[in-house]
Amino acid sequence: MDEMSGKGYPVSRTYLELWSRLREEQFLTLNRPEEMAFHAGFEGQRALRTWKDRMLRLGELGFISLKDGPLGPISYAVVYNPYYVIKRAQLEGKVSERKWQALIIRANELSIFDPDDVGDDGKLIPKEEEQKSTAQKKPLKRPVKAKPTSKSG
Repeated sequence: MDEMSGKGYPVSRTYLELWSRLREEQFLTLNRPEEMAFHAGFEGQRALRTWKDRMLRLGELGFISLKDGPLGPISYAVVYNPYYVIKRAQLEGKVSERKWQALIIRANELSIFDPDDVGDDGKLIPKEEEQKSTAQKKPLKRPVKAKPTSKSG
């Protein structure tokens, strides 16, 4: 996430602050921006301005979608699953291979990544290829074990 945002503009703490406020829905009312800025780690005179800048960057990167409302252009946010956003960015070559592999391994350890989305070579299967490979897949056959015979005698 921070790599995608560019050097000097880390957005992960801002996203984590939003994510921690989510419940069942993906929608947030951003009615306490000063508090959100503080919890994202921004203090001082420029805290709110820095937070707003990070929010706009998250929107540009596709991690959130901002909506207008009573507090201006940053009144509401729809927060998207970061794994899907990063998958898309990886397919477009916007994420380094080293960081992509680390994300896959960590997500797998936490059981939050669908391994069907990753091919045998450890790379994400694009949707077109996924559909083709699904049509070509044959069911796996397990070896049949011979039943033990009893010898009476």
